[in-house]
Parts: sequence; C-alpha cells; structure tokens
Amino acid sequence: MRAVSLIGCGPPRASPMMAAMATTRRADMFTADGKPSEHGPRLGDERITLAEALRCARLTLEMKCAGLDAAAMARRAVEPSTMSLLGLVRHLAEMERATFRVLMAGEDAPRLFCSDTDRDGDFDGAVPDPQVVAQAWDAWRAEADFATRFVADAPSLDITADDPHNLHGSGGGAMSLREALVGMIEEYARHLGHADLLRERIDGRLGQLGPHDSPAR
Repeated sequence: MRAVSLIGCGPPRASPMMAAMATTRRADMFTADGKPSEHGPRLGDERITLAEALRCARLTLEMKCAGLDAAAMARRAVEPSTMSLLGLVRHLAEMERATFRVLMAGEDAPRLFCSDTDRDGDFDGAVPDPQVVAQAWDAWRAEADFATRFVADAPSLDITADDPHNLHGSGGGAMSLREALVGMIEEYARHLGHADLLRERIDGRLGQLGPHDSPAR
C-alpha cells in the first residue's frame, strides 16, 4: 500500500511500520534524522491550529516543486489532465487571492491569471518560461503573505463575509473566516495529491524531499 502524501510539518507517528518505511520503501518521506523537515507550533488554540495546518500545506507545495526547472514545472505529466506543478502554483495563488483578499477582506482585486473568457487561464498559461515561473511564485507568495497577516490580525474567526453566489462553498450566504480557512486547507489537500503524482512522473521523487533540498525560490 502506498502513502500518497505526507505534509512536512508536525511530529511523526512512532510505529514500527512508519519506522520501516522511513528507512526502506519510502526513505525520502523523512529527512535523515527520521523527522519531518519542519516543526511548527502545536497544541495551540483554534486559530493557531488552522493557520499552522495551512502553513504546512503551503510548505509542502514548495517542497514538491523544489529543484525543478521551468520545463519540468510546466510539464503536464499526468495525461490527459492539463495540470502541471506550475499550473497548481498559479491556481492556488488565485484561490488564496479570491478567498482572503477579495472575499474576506473585501478588496476589489482583479484575478491574477484567469478571466471570464479564459476560466482556466491559471493552467492554460502555465508555459515553460522561467519568467512565468518566477511570476507565479511571486504572486503565490504575495497572496499567502496577505492571508497570513489577515488571519493573524482578524479580531475573531467568527467574522463573516457575504458569498451570495456560492463561489466559496458557503451555500450562498455568509461565510466565516473559520470556514474560509478550512476550505483553503481542503483546497491544498486535494491539490497536494495531484502534486505528488505530477512530481513522481517528472523525476520519480516520492513523499518529502531530502534533508538538503530546499523549497523553490
């Protein structure tokens, strides 16, 4: 049985099976010392817990893309899907922006890569150009940083925004910051599974990257 995705935060579960996997079939799921690559705050309150889960998901996306050139980032490695790792970075930048900057903060911010006439612009425009890759990472980091600040500064997770057209899974009404955070974690969880398969098809890498690899910059 294969483990598809391990997010790179939090303590590992101490079990004989996991210990064996860390040294045999799935050696690169863990770093050399047998621990996930990064630890964050644990046993926090609801806000800390949700924010940390989202931070870990973002870190894992970076890890999945580490060490790849523009051609590999743009490769549609799981045919017939049009998804690529670069497309995922662009798509998640759009989702972060739409959720936190536009919905929750109420900013009138245009979409980054998509439009009414090209709803799949995030994936369709993911071409093997180093400048396009750099722009995608810059956009994604800007939106993730905005979201992190917004969540930290919000008076409560109970604050709400109106989602009348059900664009964010509210059912067509008010949506709390709490629900927005959970929804974004779910969005990353789904696409990190895609990233697992894309990366494995590109160069065979599985699970987490090694102890000397760093997130894409």
